[in-house]
Amino acid sequence: MDKVRIGIVGTGYAGNLHGRIYARESRAEISALYDIVPERAEKTAKTIGGKVCGSREELIDNCDAVIVCAPNRTHKDIAIDAVNAGKHVFCEKPFSIGIEDAGTLRDRANASANTVFQVGHNRRFAPVYATLKELLSADTAHSAHIKMNRGELKNPVWTGDVNVTGGFLYETTIHLFDMMRFQFGEIAELVAYGSQHEYPELDEFSVIFKFKSGFHCTFASSSDASWHFPFERIEVFCHHRTIMTEEMERLFDSQGMDPNFETKSFHMLEKEEKWGYVQEDRAFLDAIIDGKPVPVTADDGFKSVELVESVYNAIKSGERVTF
Repeated sequence: MDKVRIGIVGTGYAGNLHGRIYARESRAEISALYDIVPERAEKTAKTIGGKVCGSREELIDNCDAVIVCAPNRTHKDIAIDAVNAGKHVFCEKPFSIGIEDAGTLRDRANASANTVFQVGHNRRFAPVYATLKELLSADTAHSAHIKMNRGELKNPVWTGDVNVTGGFLYETTIHLFDMMRFQFGEIAELVAYGSQHEYPELDEFSVIFKFKSGFHCTFASSSDASWHFPFERIEVFCHHRTIMTEEMERLFDSQGMDPNFETKSFHMLEKEEKWGYVQEDRAFLDAIIDGKPVPVTADDGFKSVELVESVYNAIKSGERVTF
C-alpha cells in the first residue's frame, strides 16, 4: 500500500483536526469527506482536499480507512458500516453510547481480523501523560486525586444536549476515565455521587475508584467550574513523592523530604502534538501499514464506556459497583 486513502465522516472540529494531520502525512491522502451539512464538507475540502461525498456509502467506497468524527450517538452505526465494508476504522471517543451498543461494536470490531480498529483517546499520546506513565513505571503509586472540569456546556451549544453527547461523562470526563486505566490498571470497584445544577442532566460528579492492584483514587468532574486553569489534573502520591500534571502543559515531580521539585514543560509544542493527536494518527497508520499493535483497542473503548455507565448506575442506585 503506497498511501492510505483516508475518508472522514463529520467535518466539524475533530474532522478538520485529523484531516489537517493526515493531509501532511506522506503515507496518507485525504480521499473522501462526508458531512450531513454538505457546505461544511466543501469548506474542509478546500483546505485539505478530498472528494465531497453525498452519503456515507459513497465515502466508504472511496477510501481505505474511515475516520469517525460525527456526533457521539452516531459512532456505533458508522463504525459498524465501515467494518462490515472491510475498512480500517479510527473512531473518535466516545467509542459508543450505552453498554449494549458498545458491546455490539466491540464484538464486531474484534471479529474483523484483517482490519485495524483504533479508538481516539488522544490523551494517552500527550507527552505530559506519556511522561507520567514512564515515571510511574519506575515507582509504586499509592493513591491519586484526579479532576477533569469544563467551564460551561454552552459553547458549542451541542455540548449541553444529552441527545447528542450521551451525557456530560461521555463528552468530557471519559477522557480521564480511559487515562486512569492507562496509568493505573484495571478497576475493581467504585462509589459515585452526582448532582444536577446548571443543565438538564447530572453535571457534577465525585467518585472513588479502587483498582485491582490496591491503588485507589478520588475523581471530581464539574461541568460549570469556570475556565480556571488547569481544567484537568492528575496528582499521584508515591513514597515521599508527588507527581502532578497541569493540563497538557507541564508536569511537576517532587521527591524526598524537602519542598523542591522538578518541572517538565511541554508548552512550546504545537497543540496537535501536545495533545497527542499527531501521535495517535501516526500510530493508526503504523498499525495499517506496518502491522504494529493497535495502541487503543475496541476493548479499551468498551471499558471506557463501561466506566461511564457504571458511574451513572452507581449514582442512580446509591450502591457500590464492582467489576
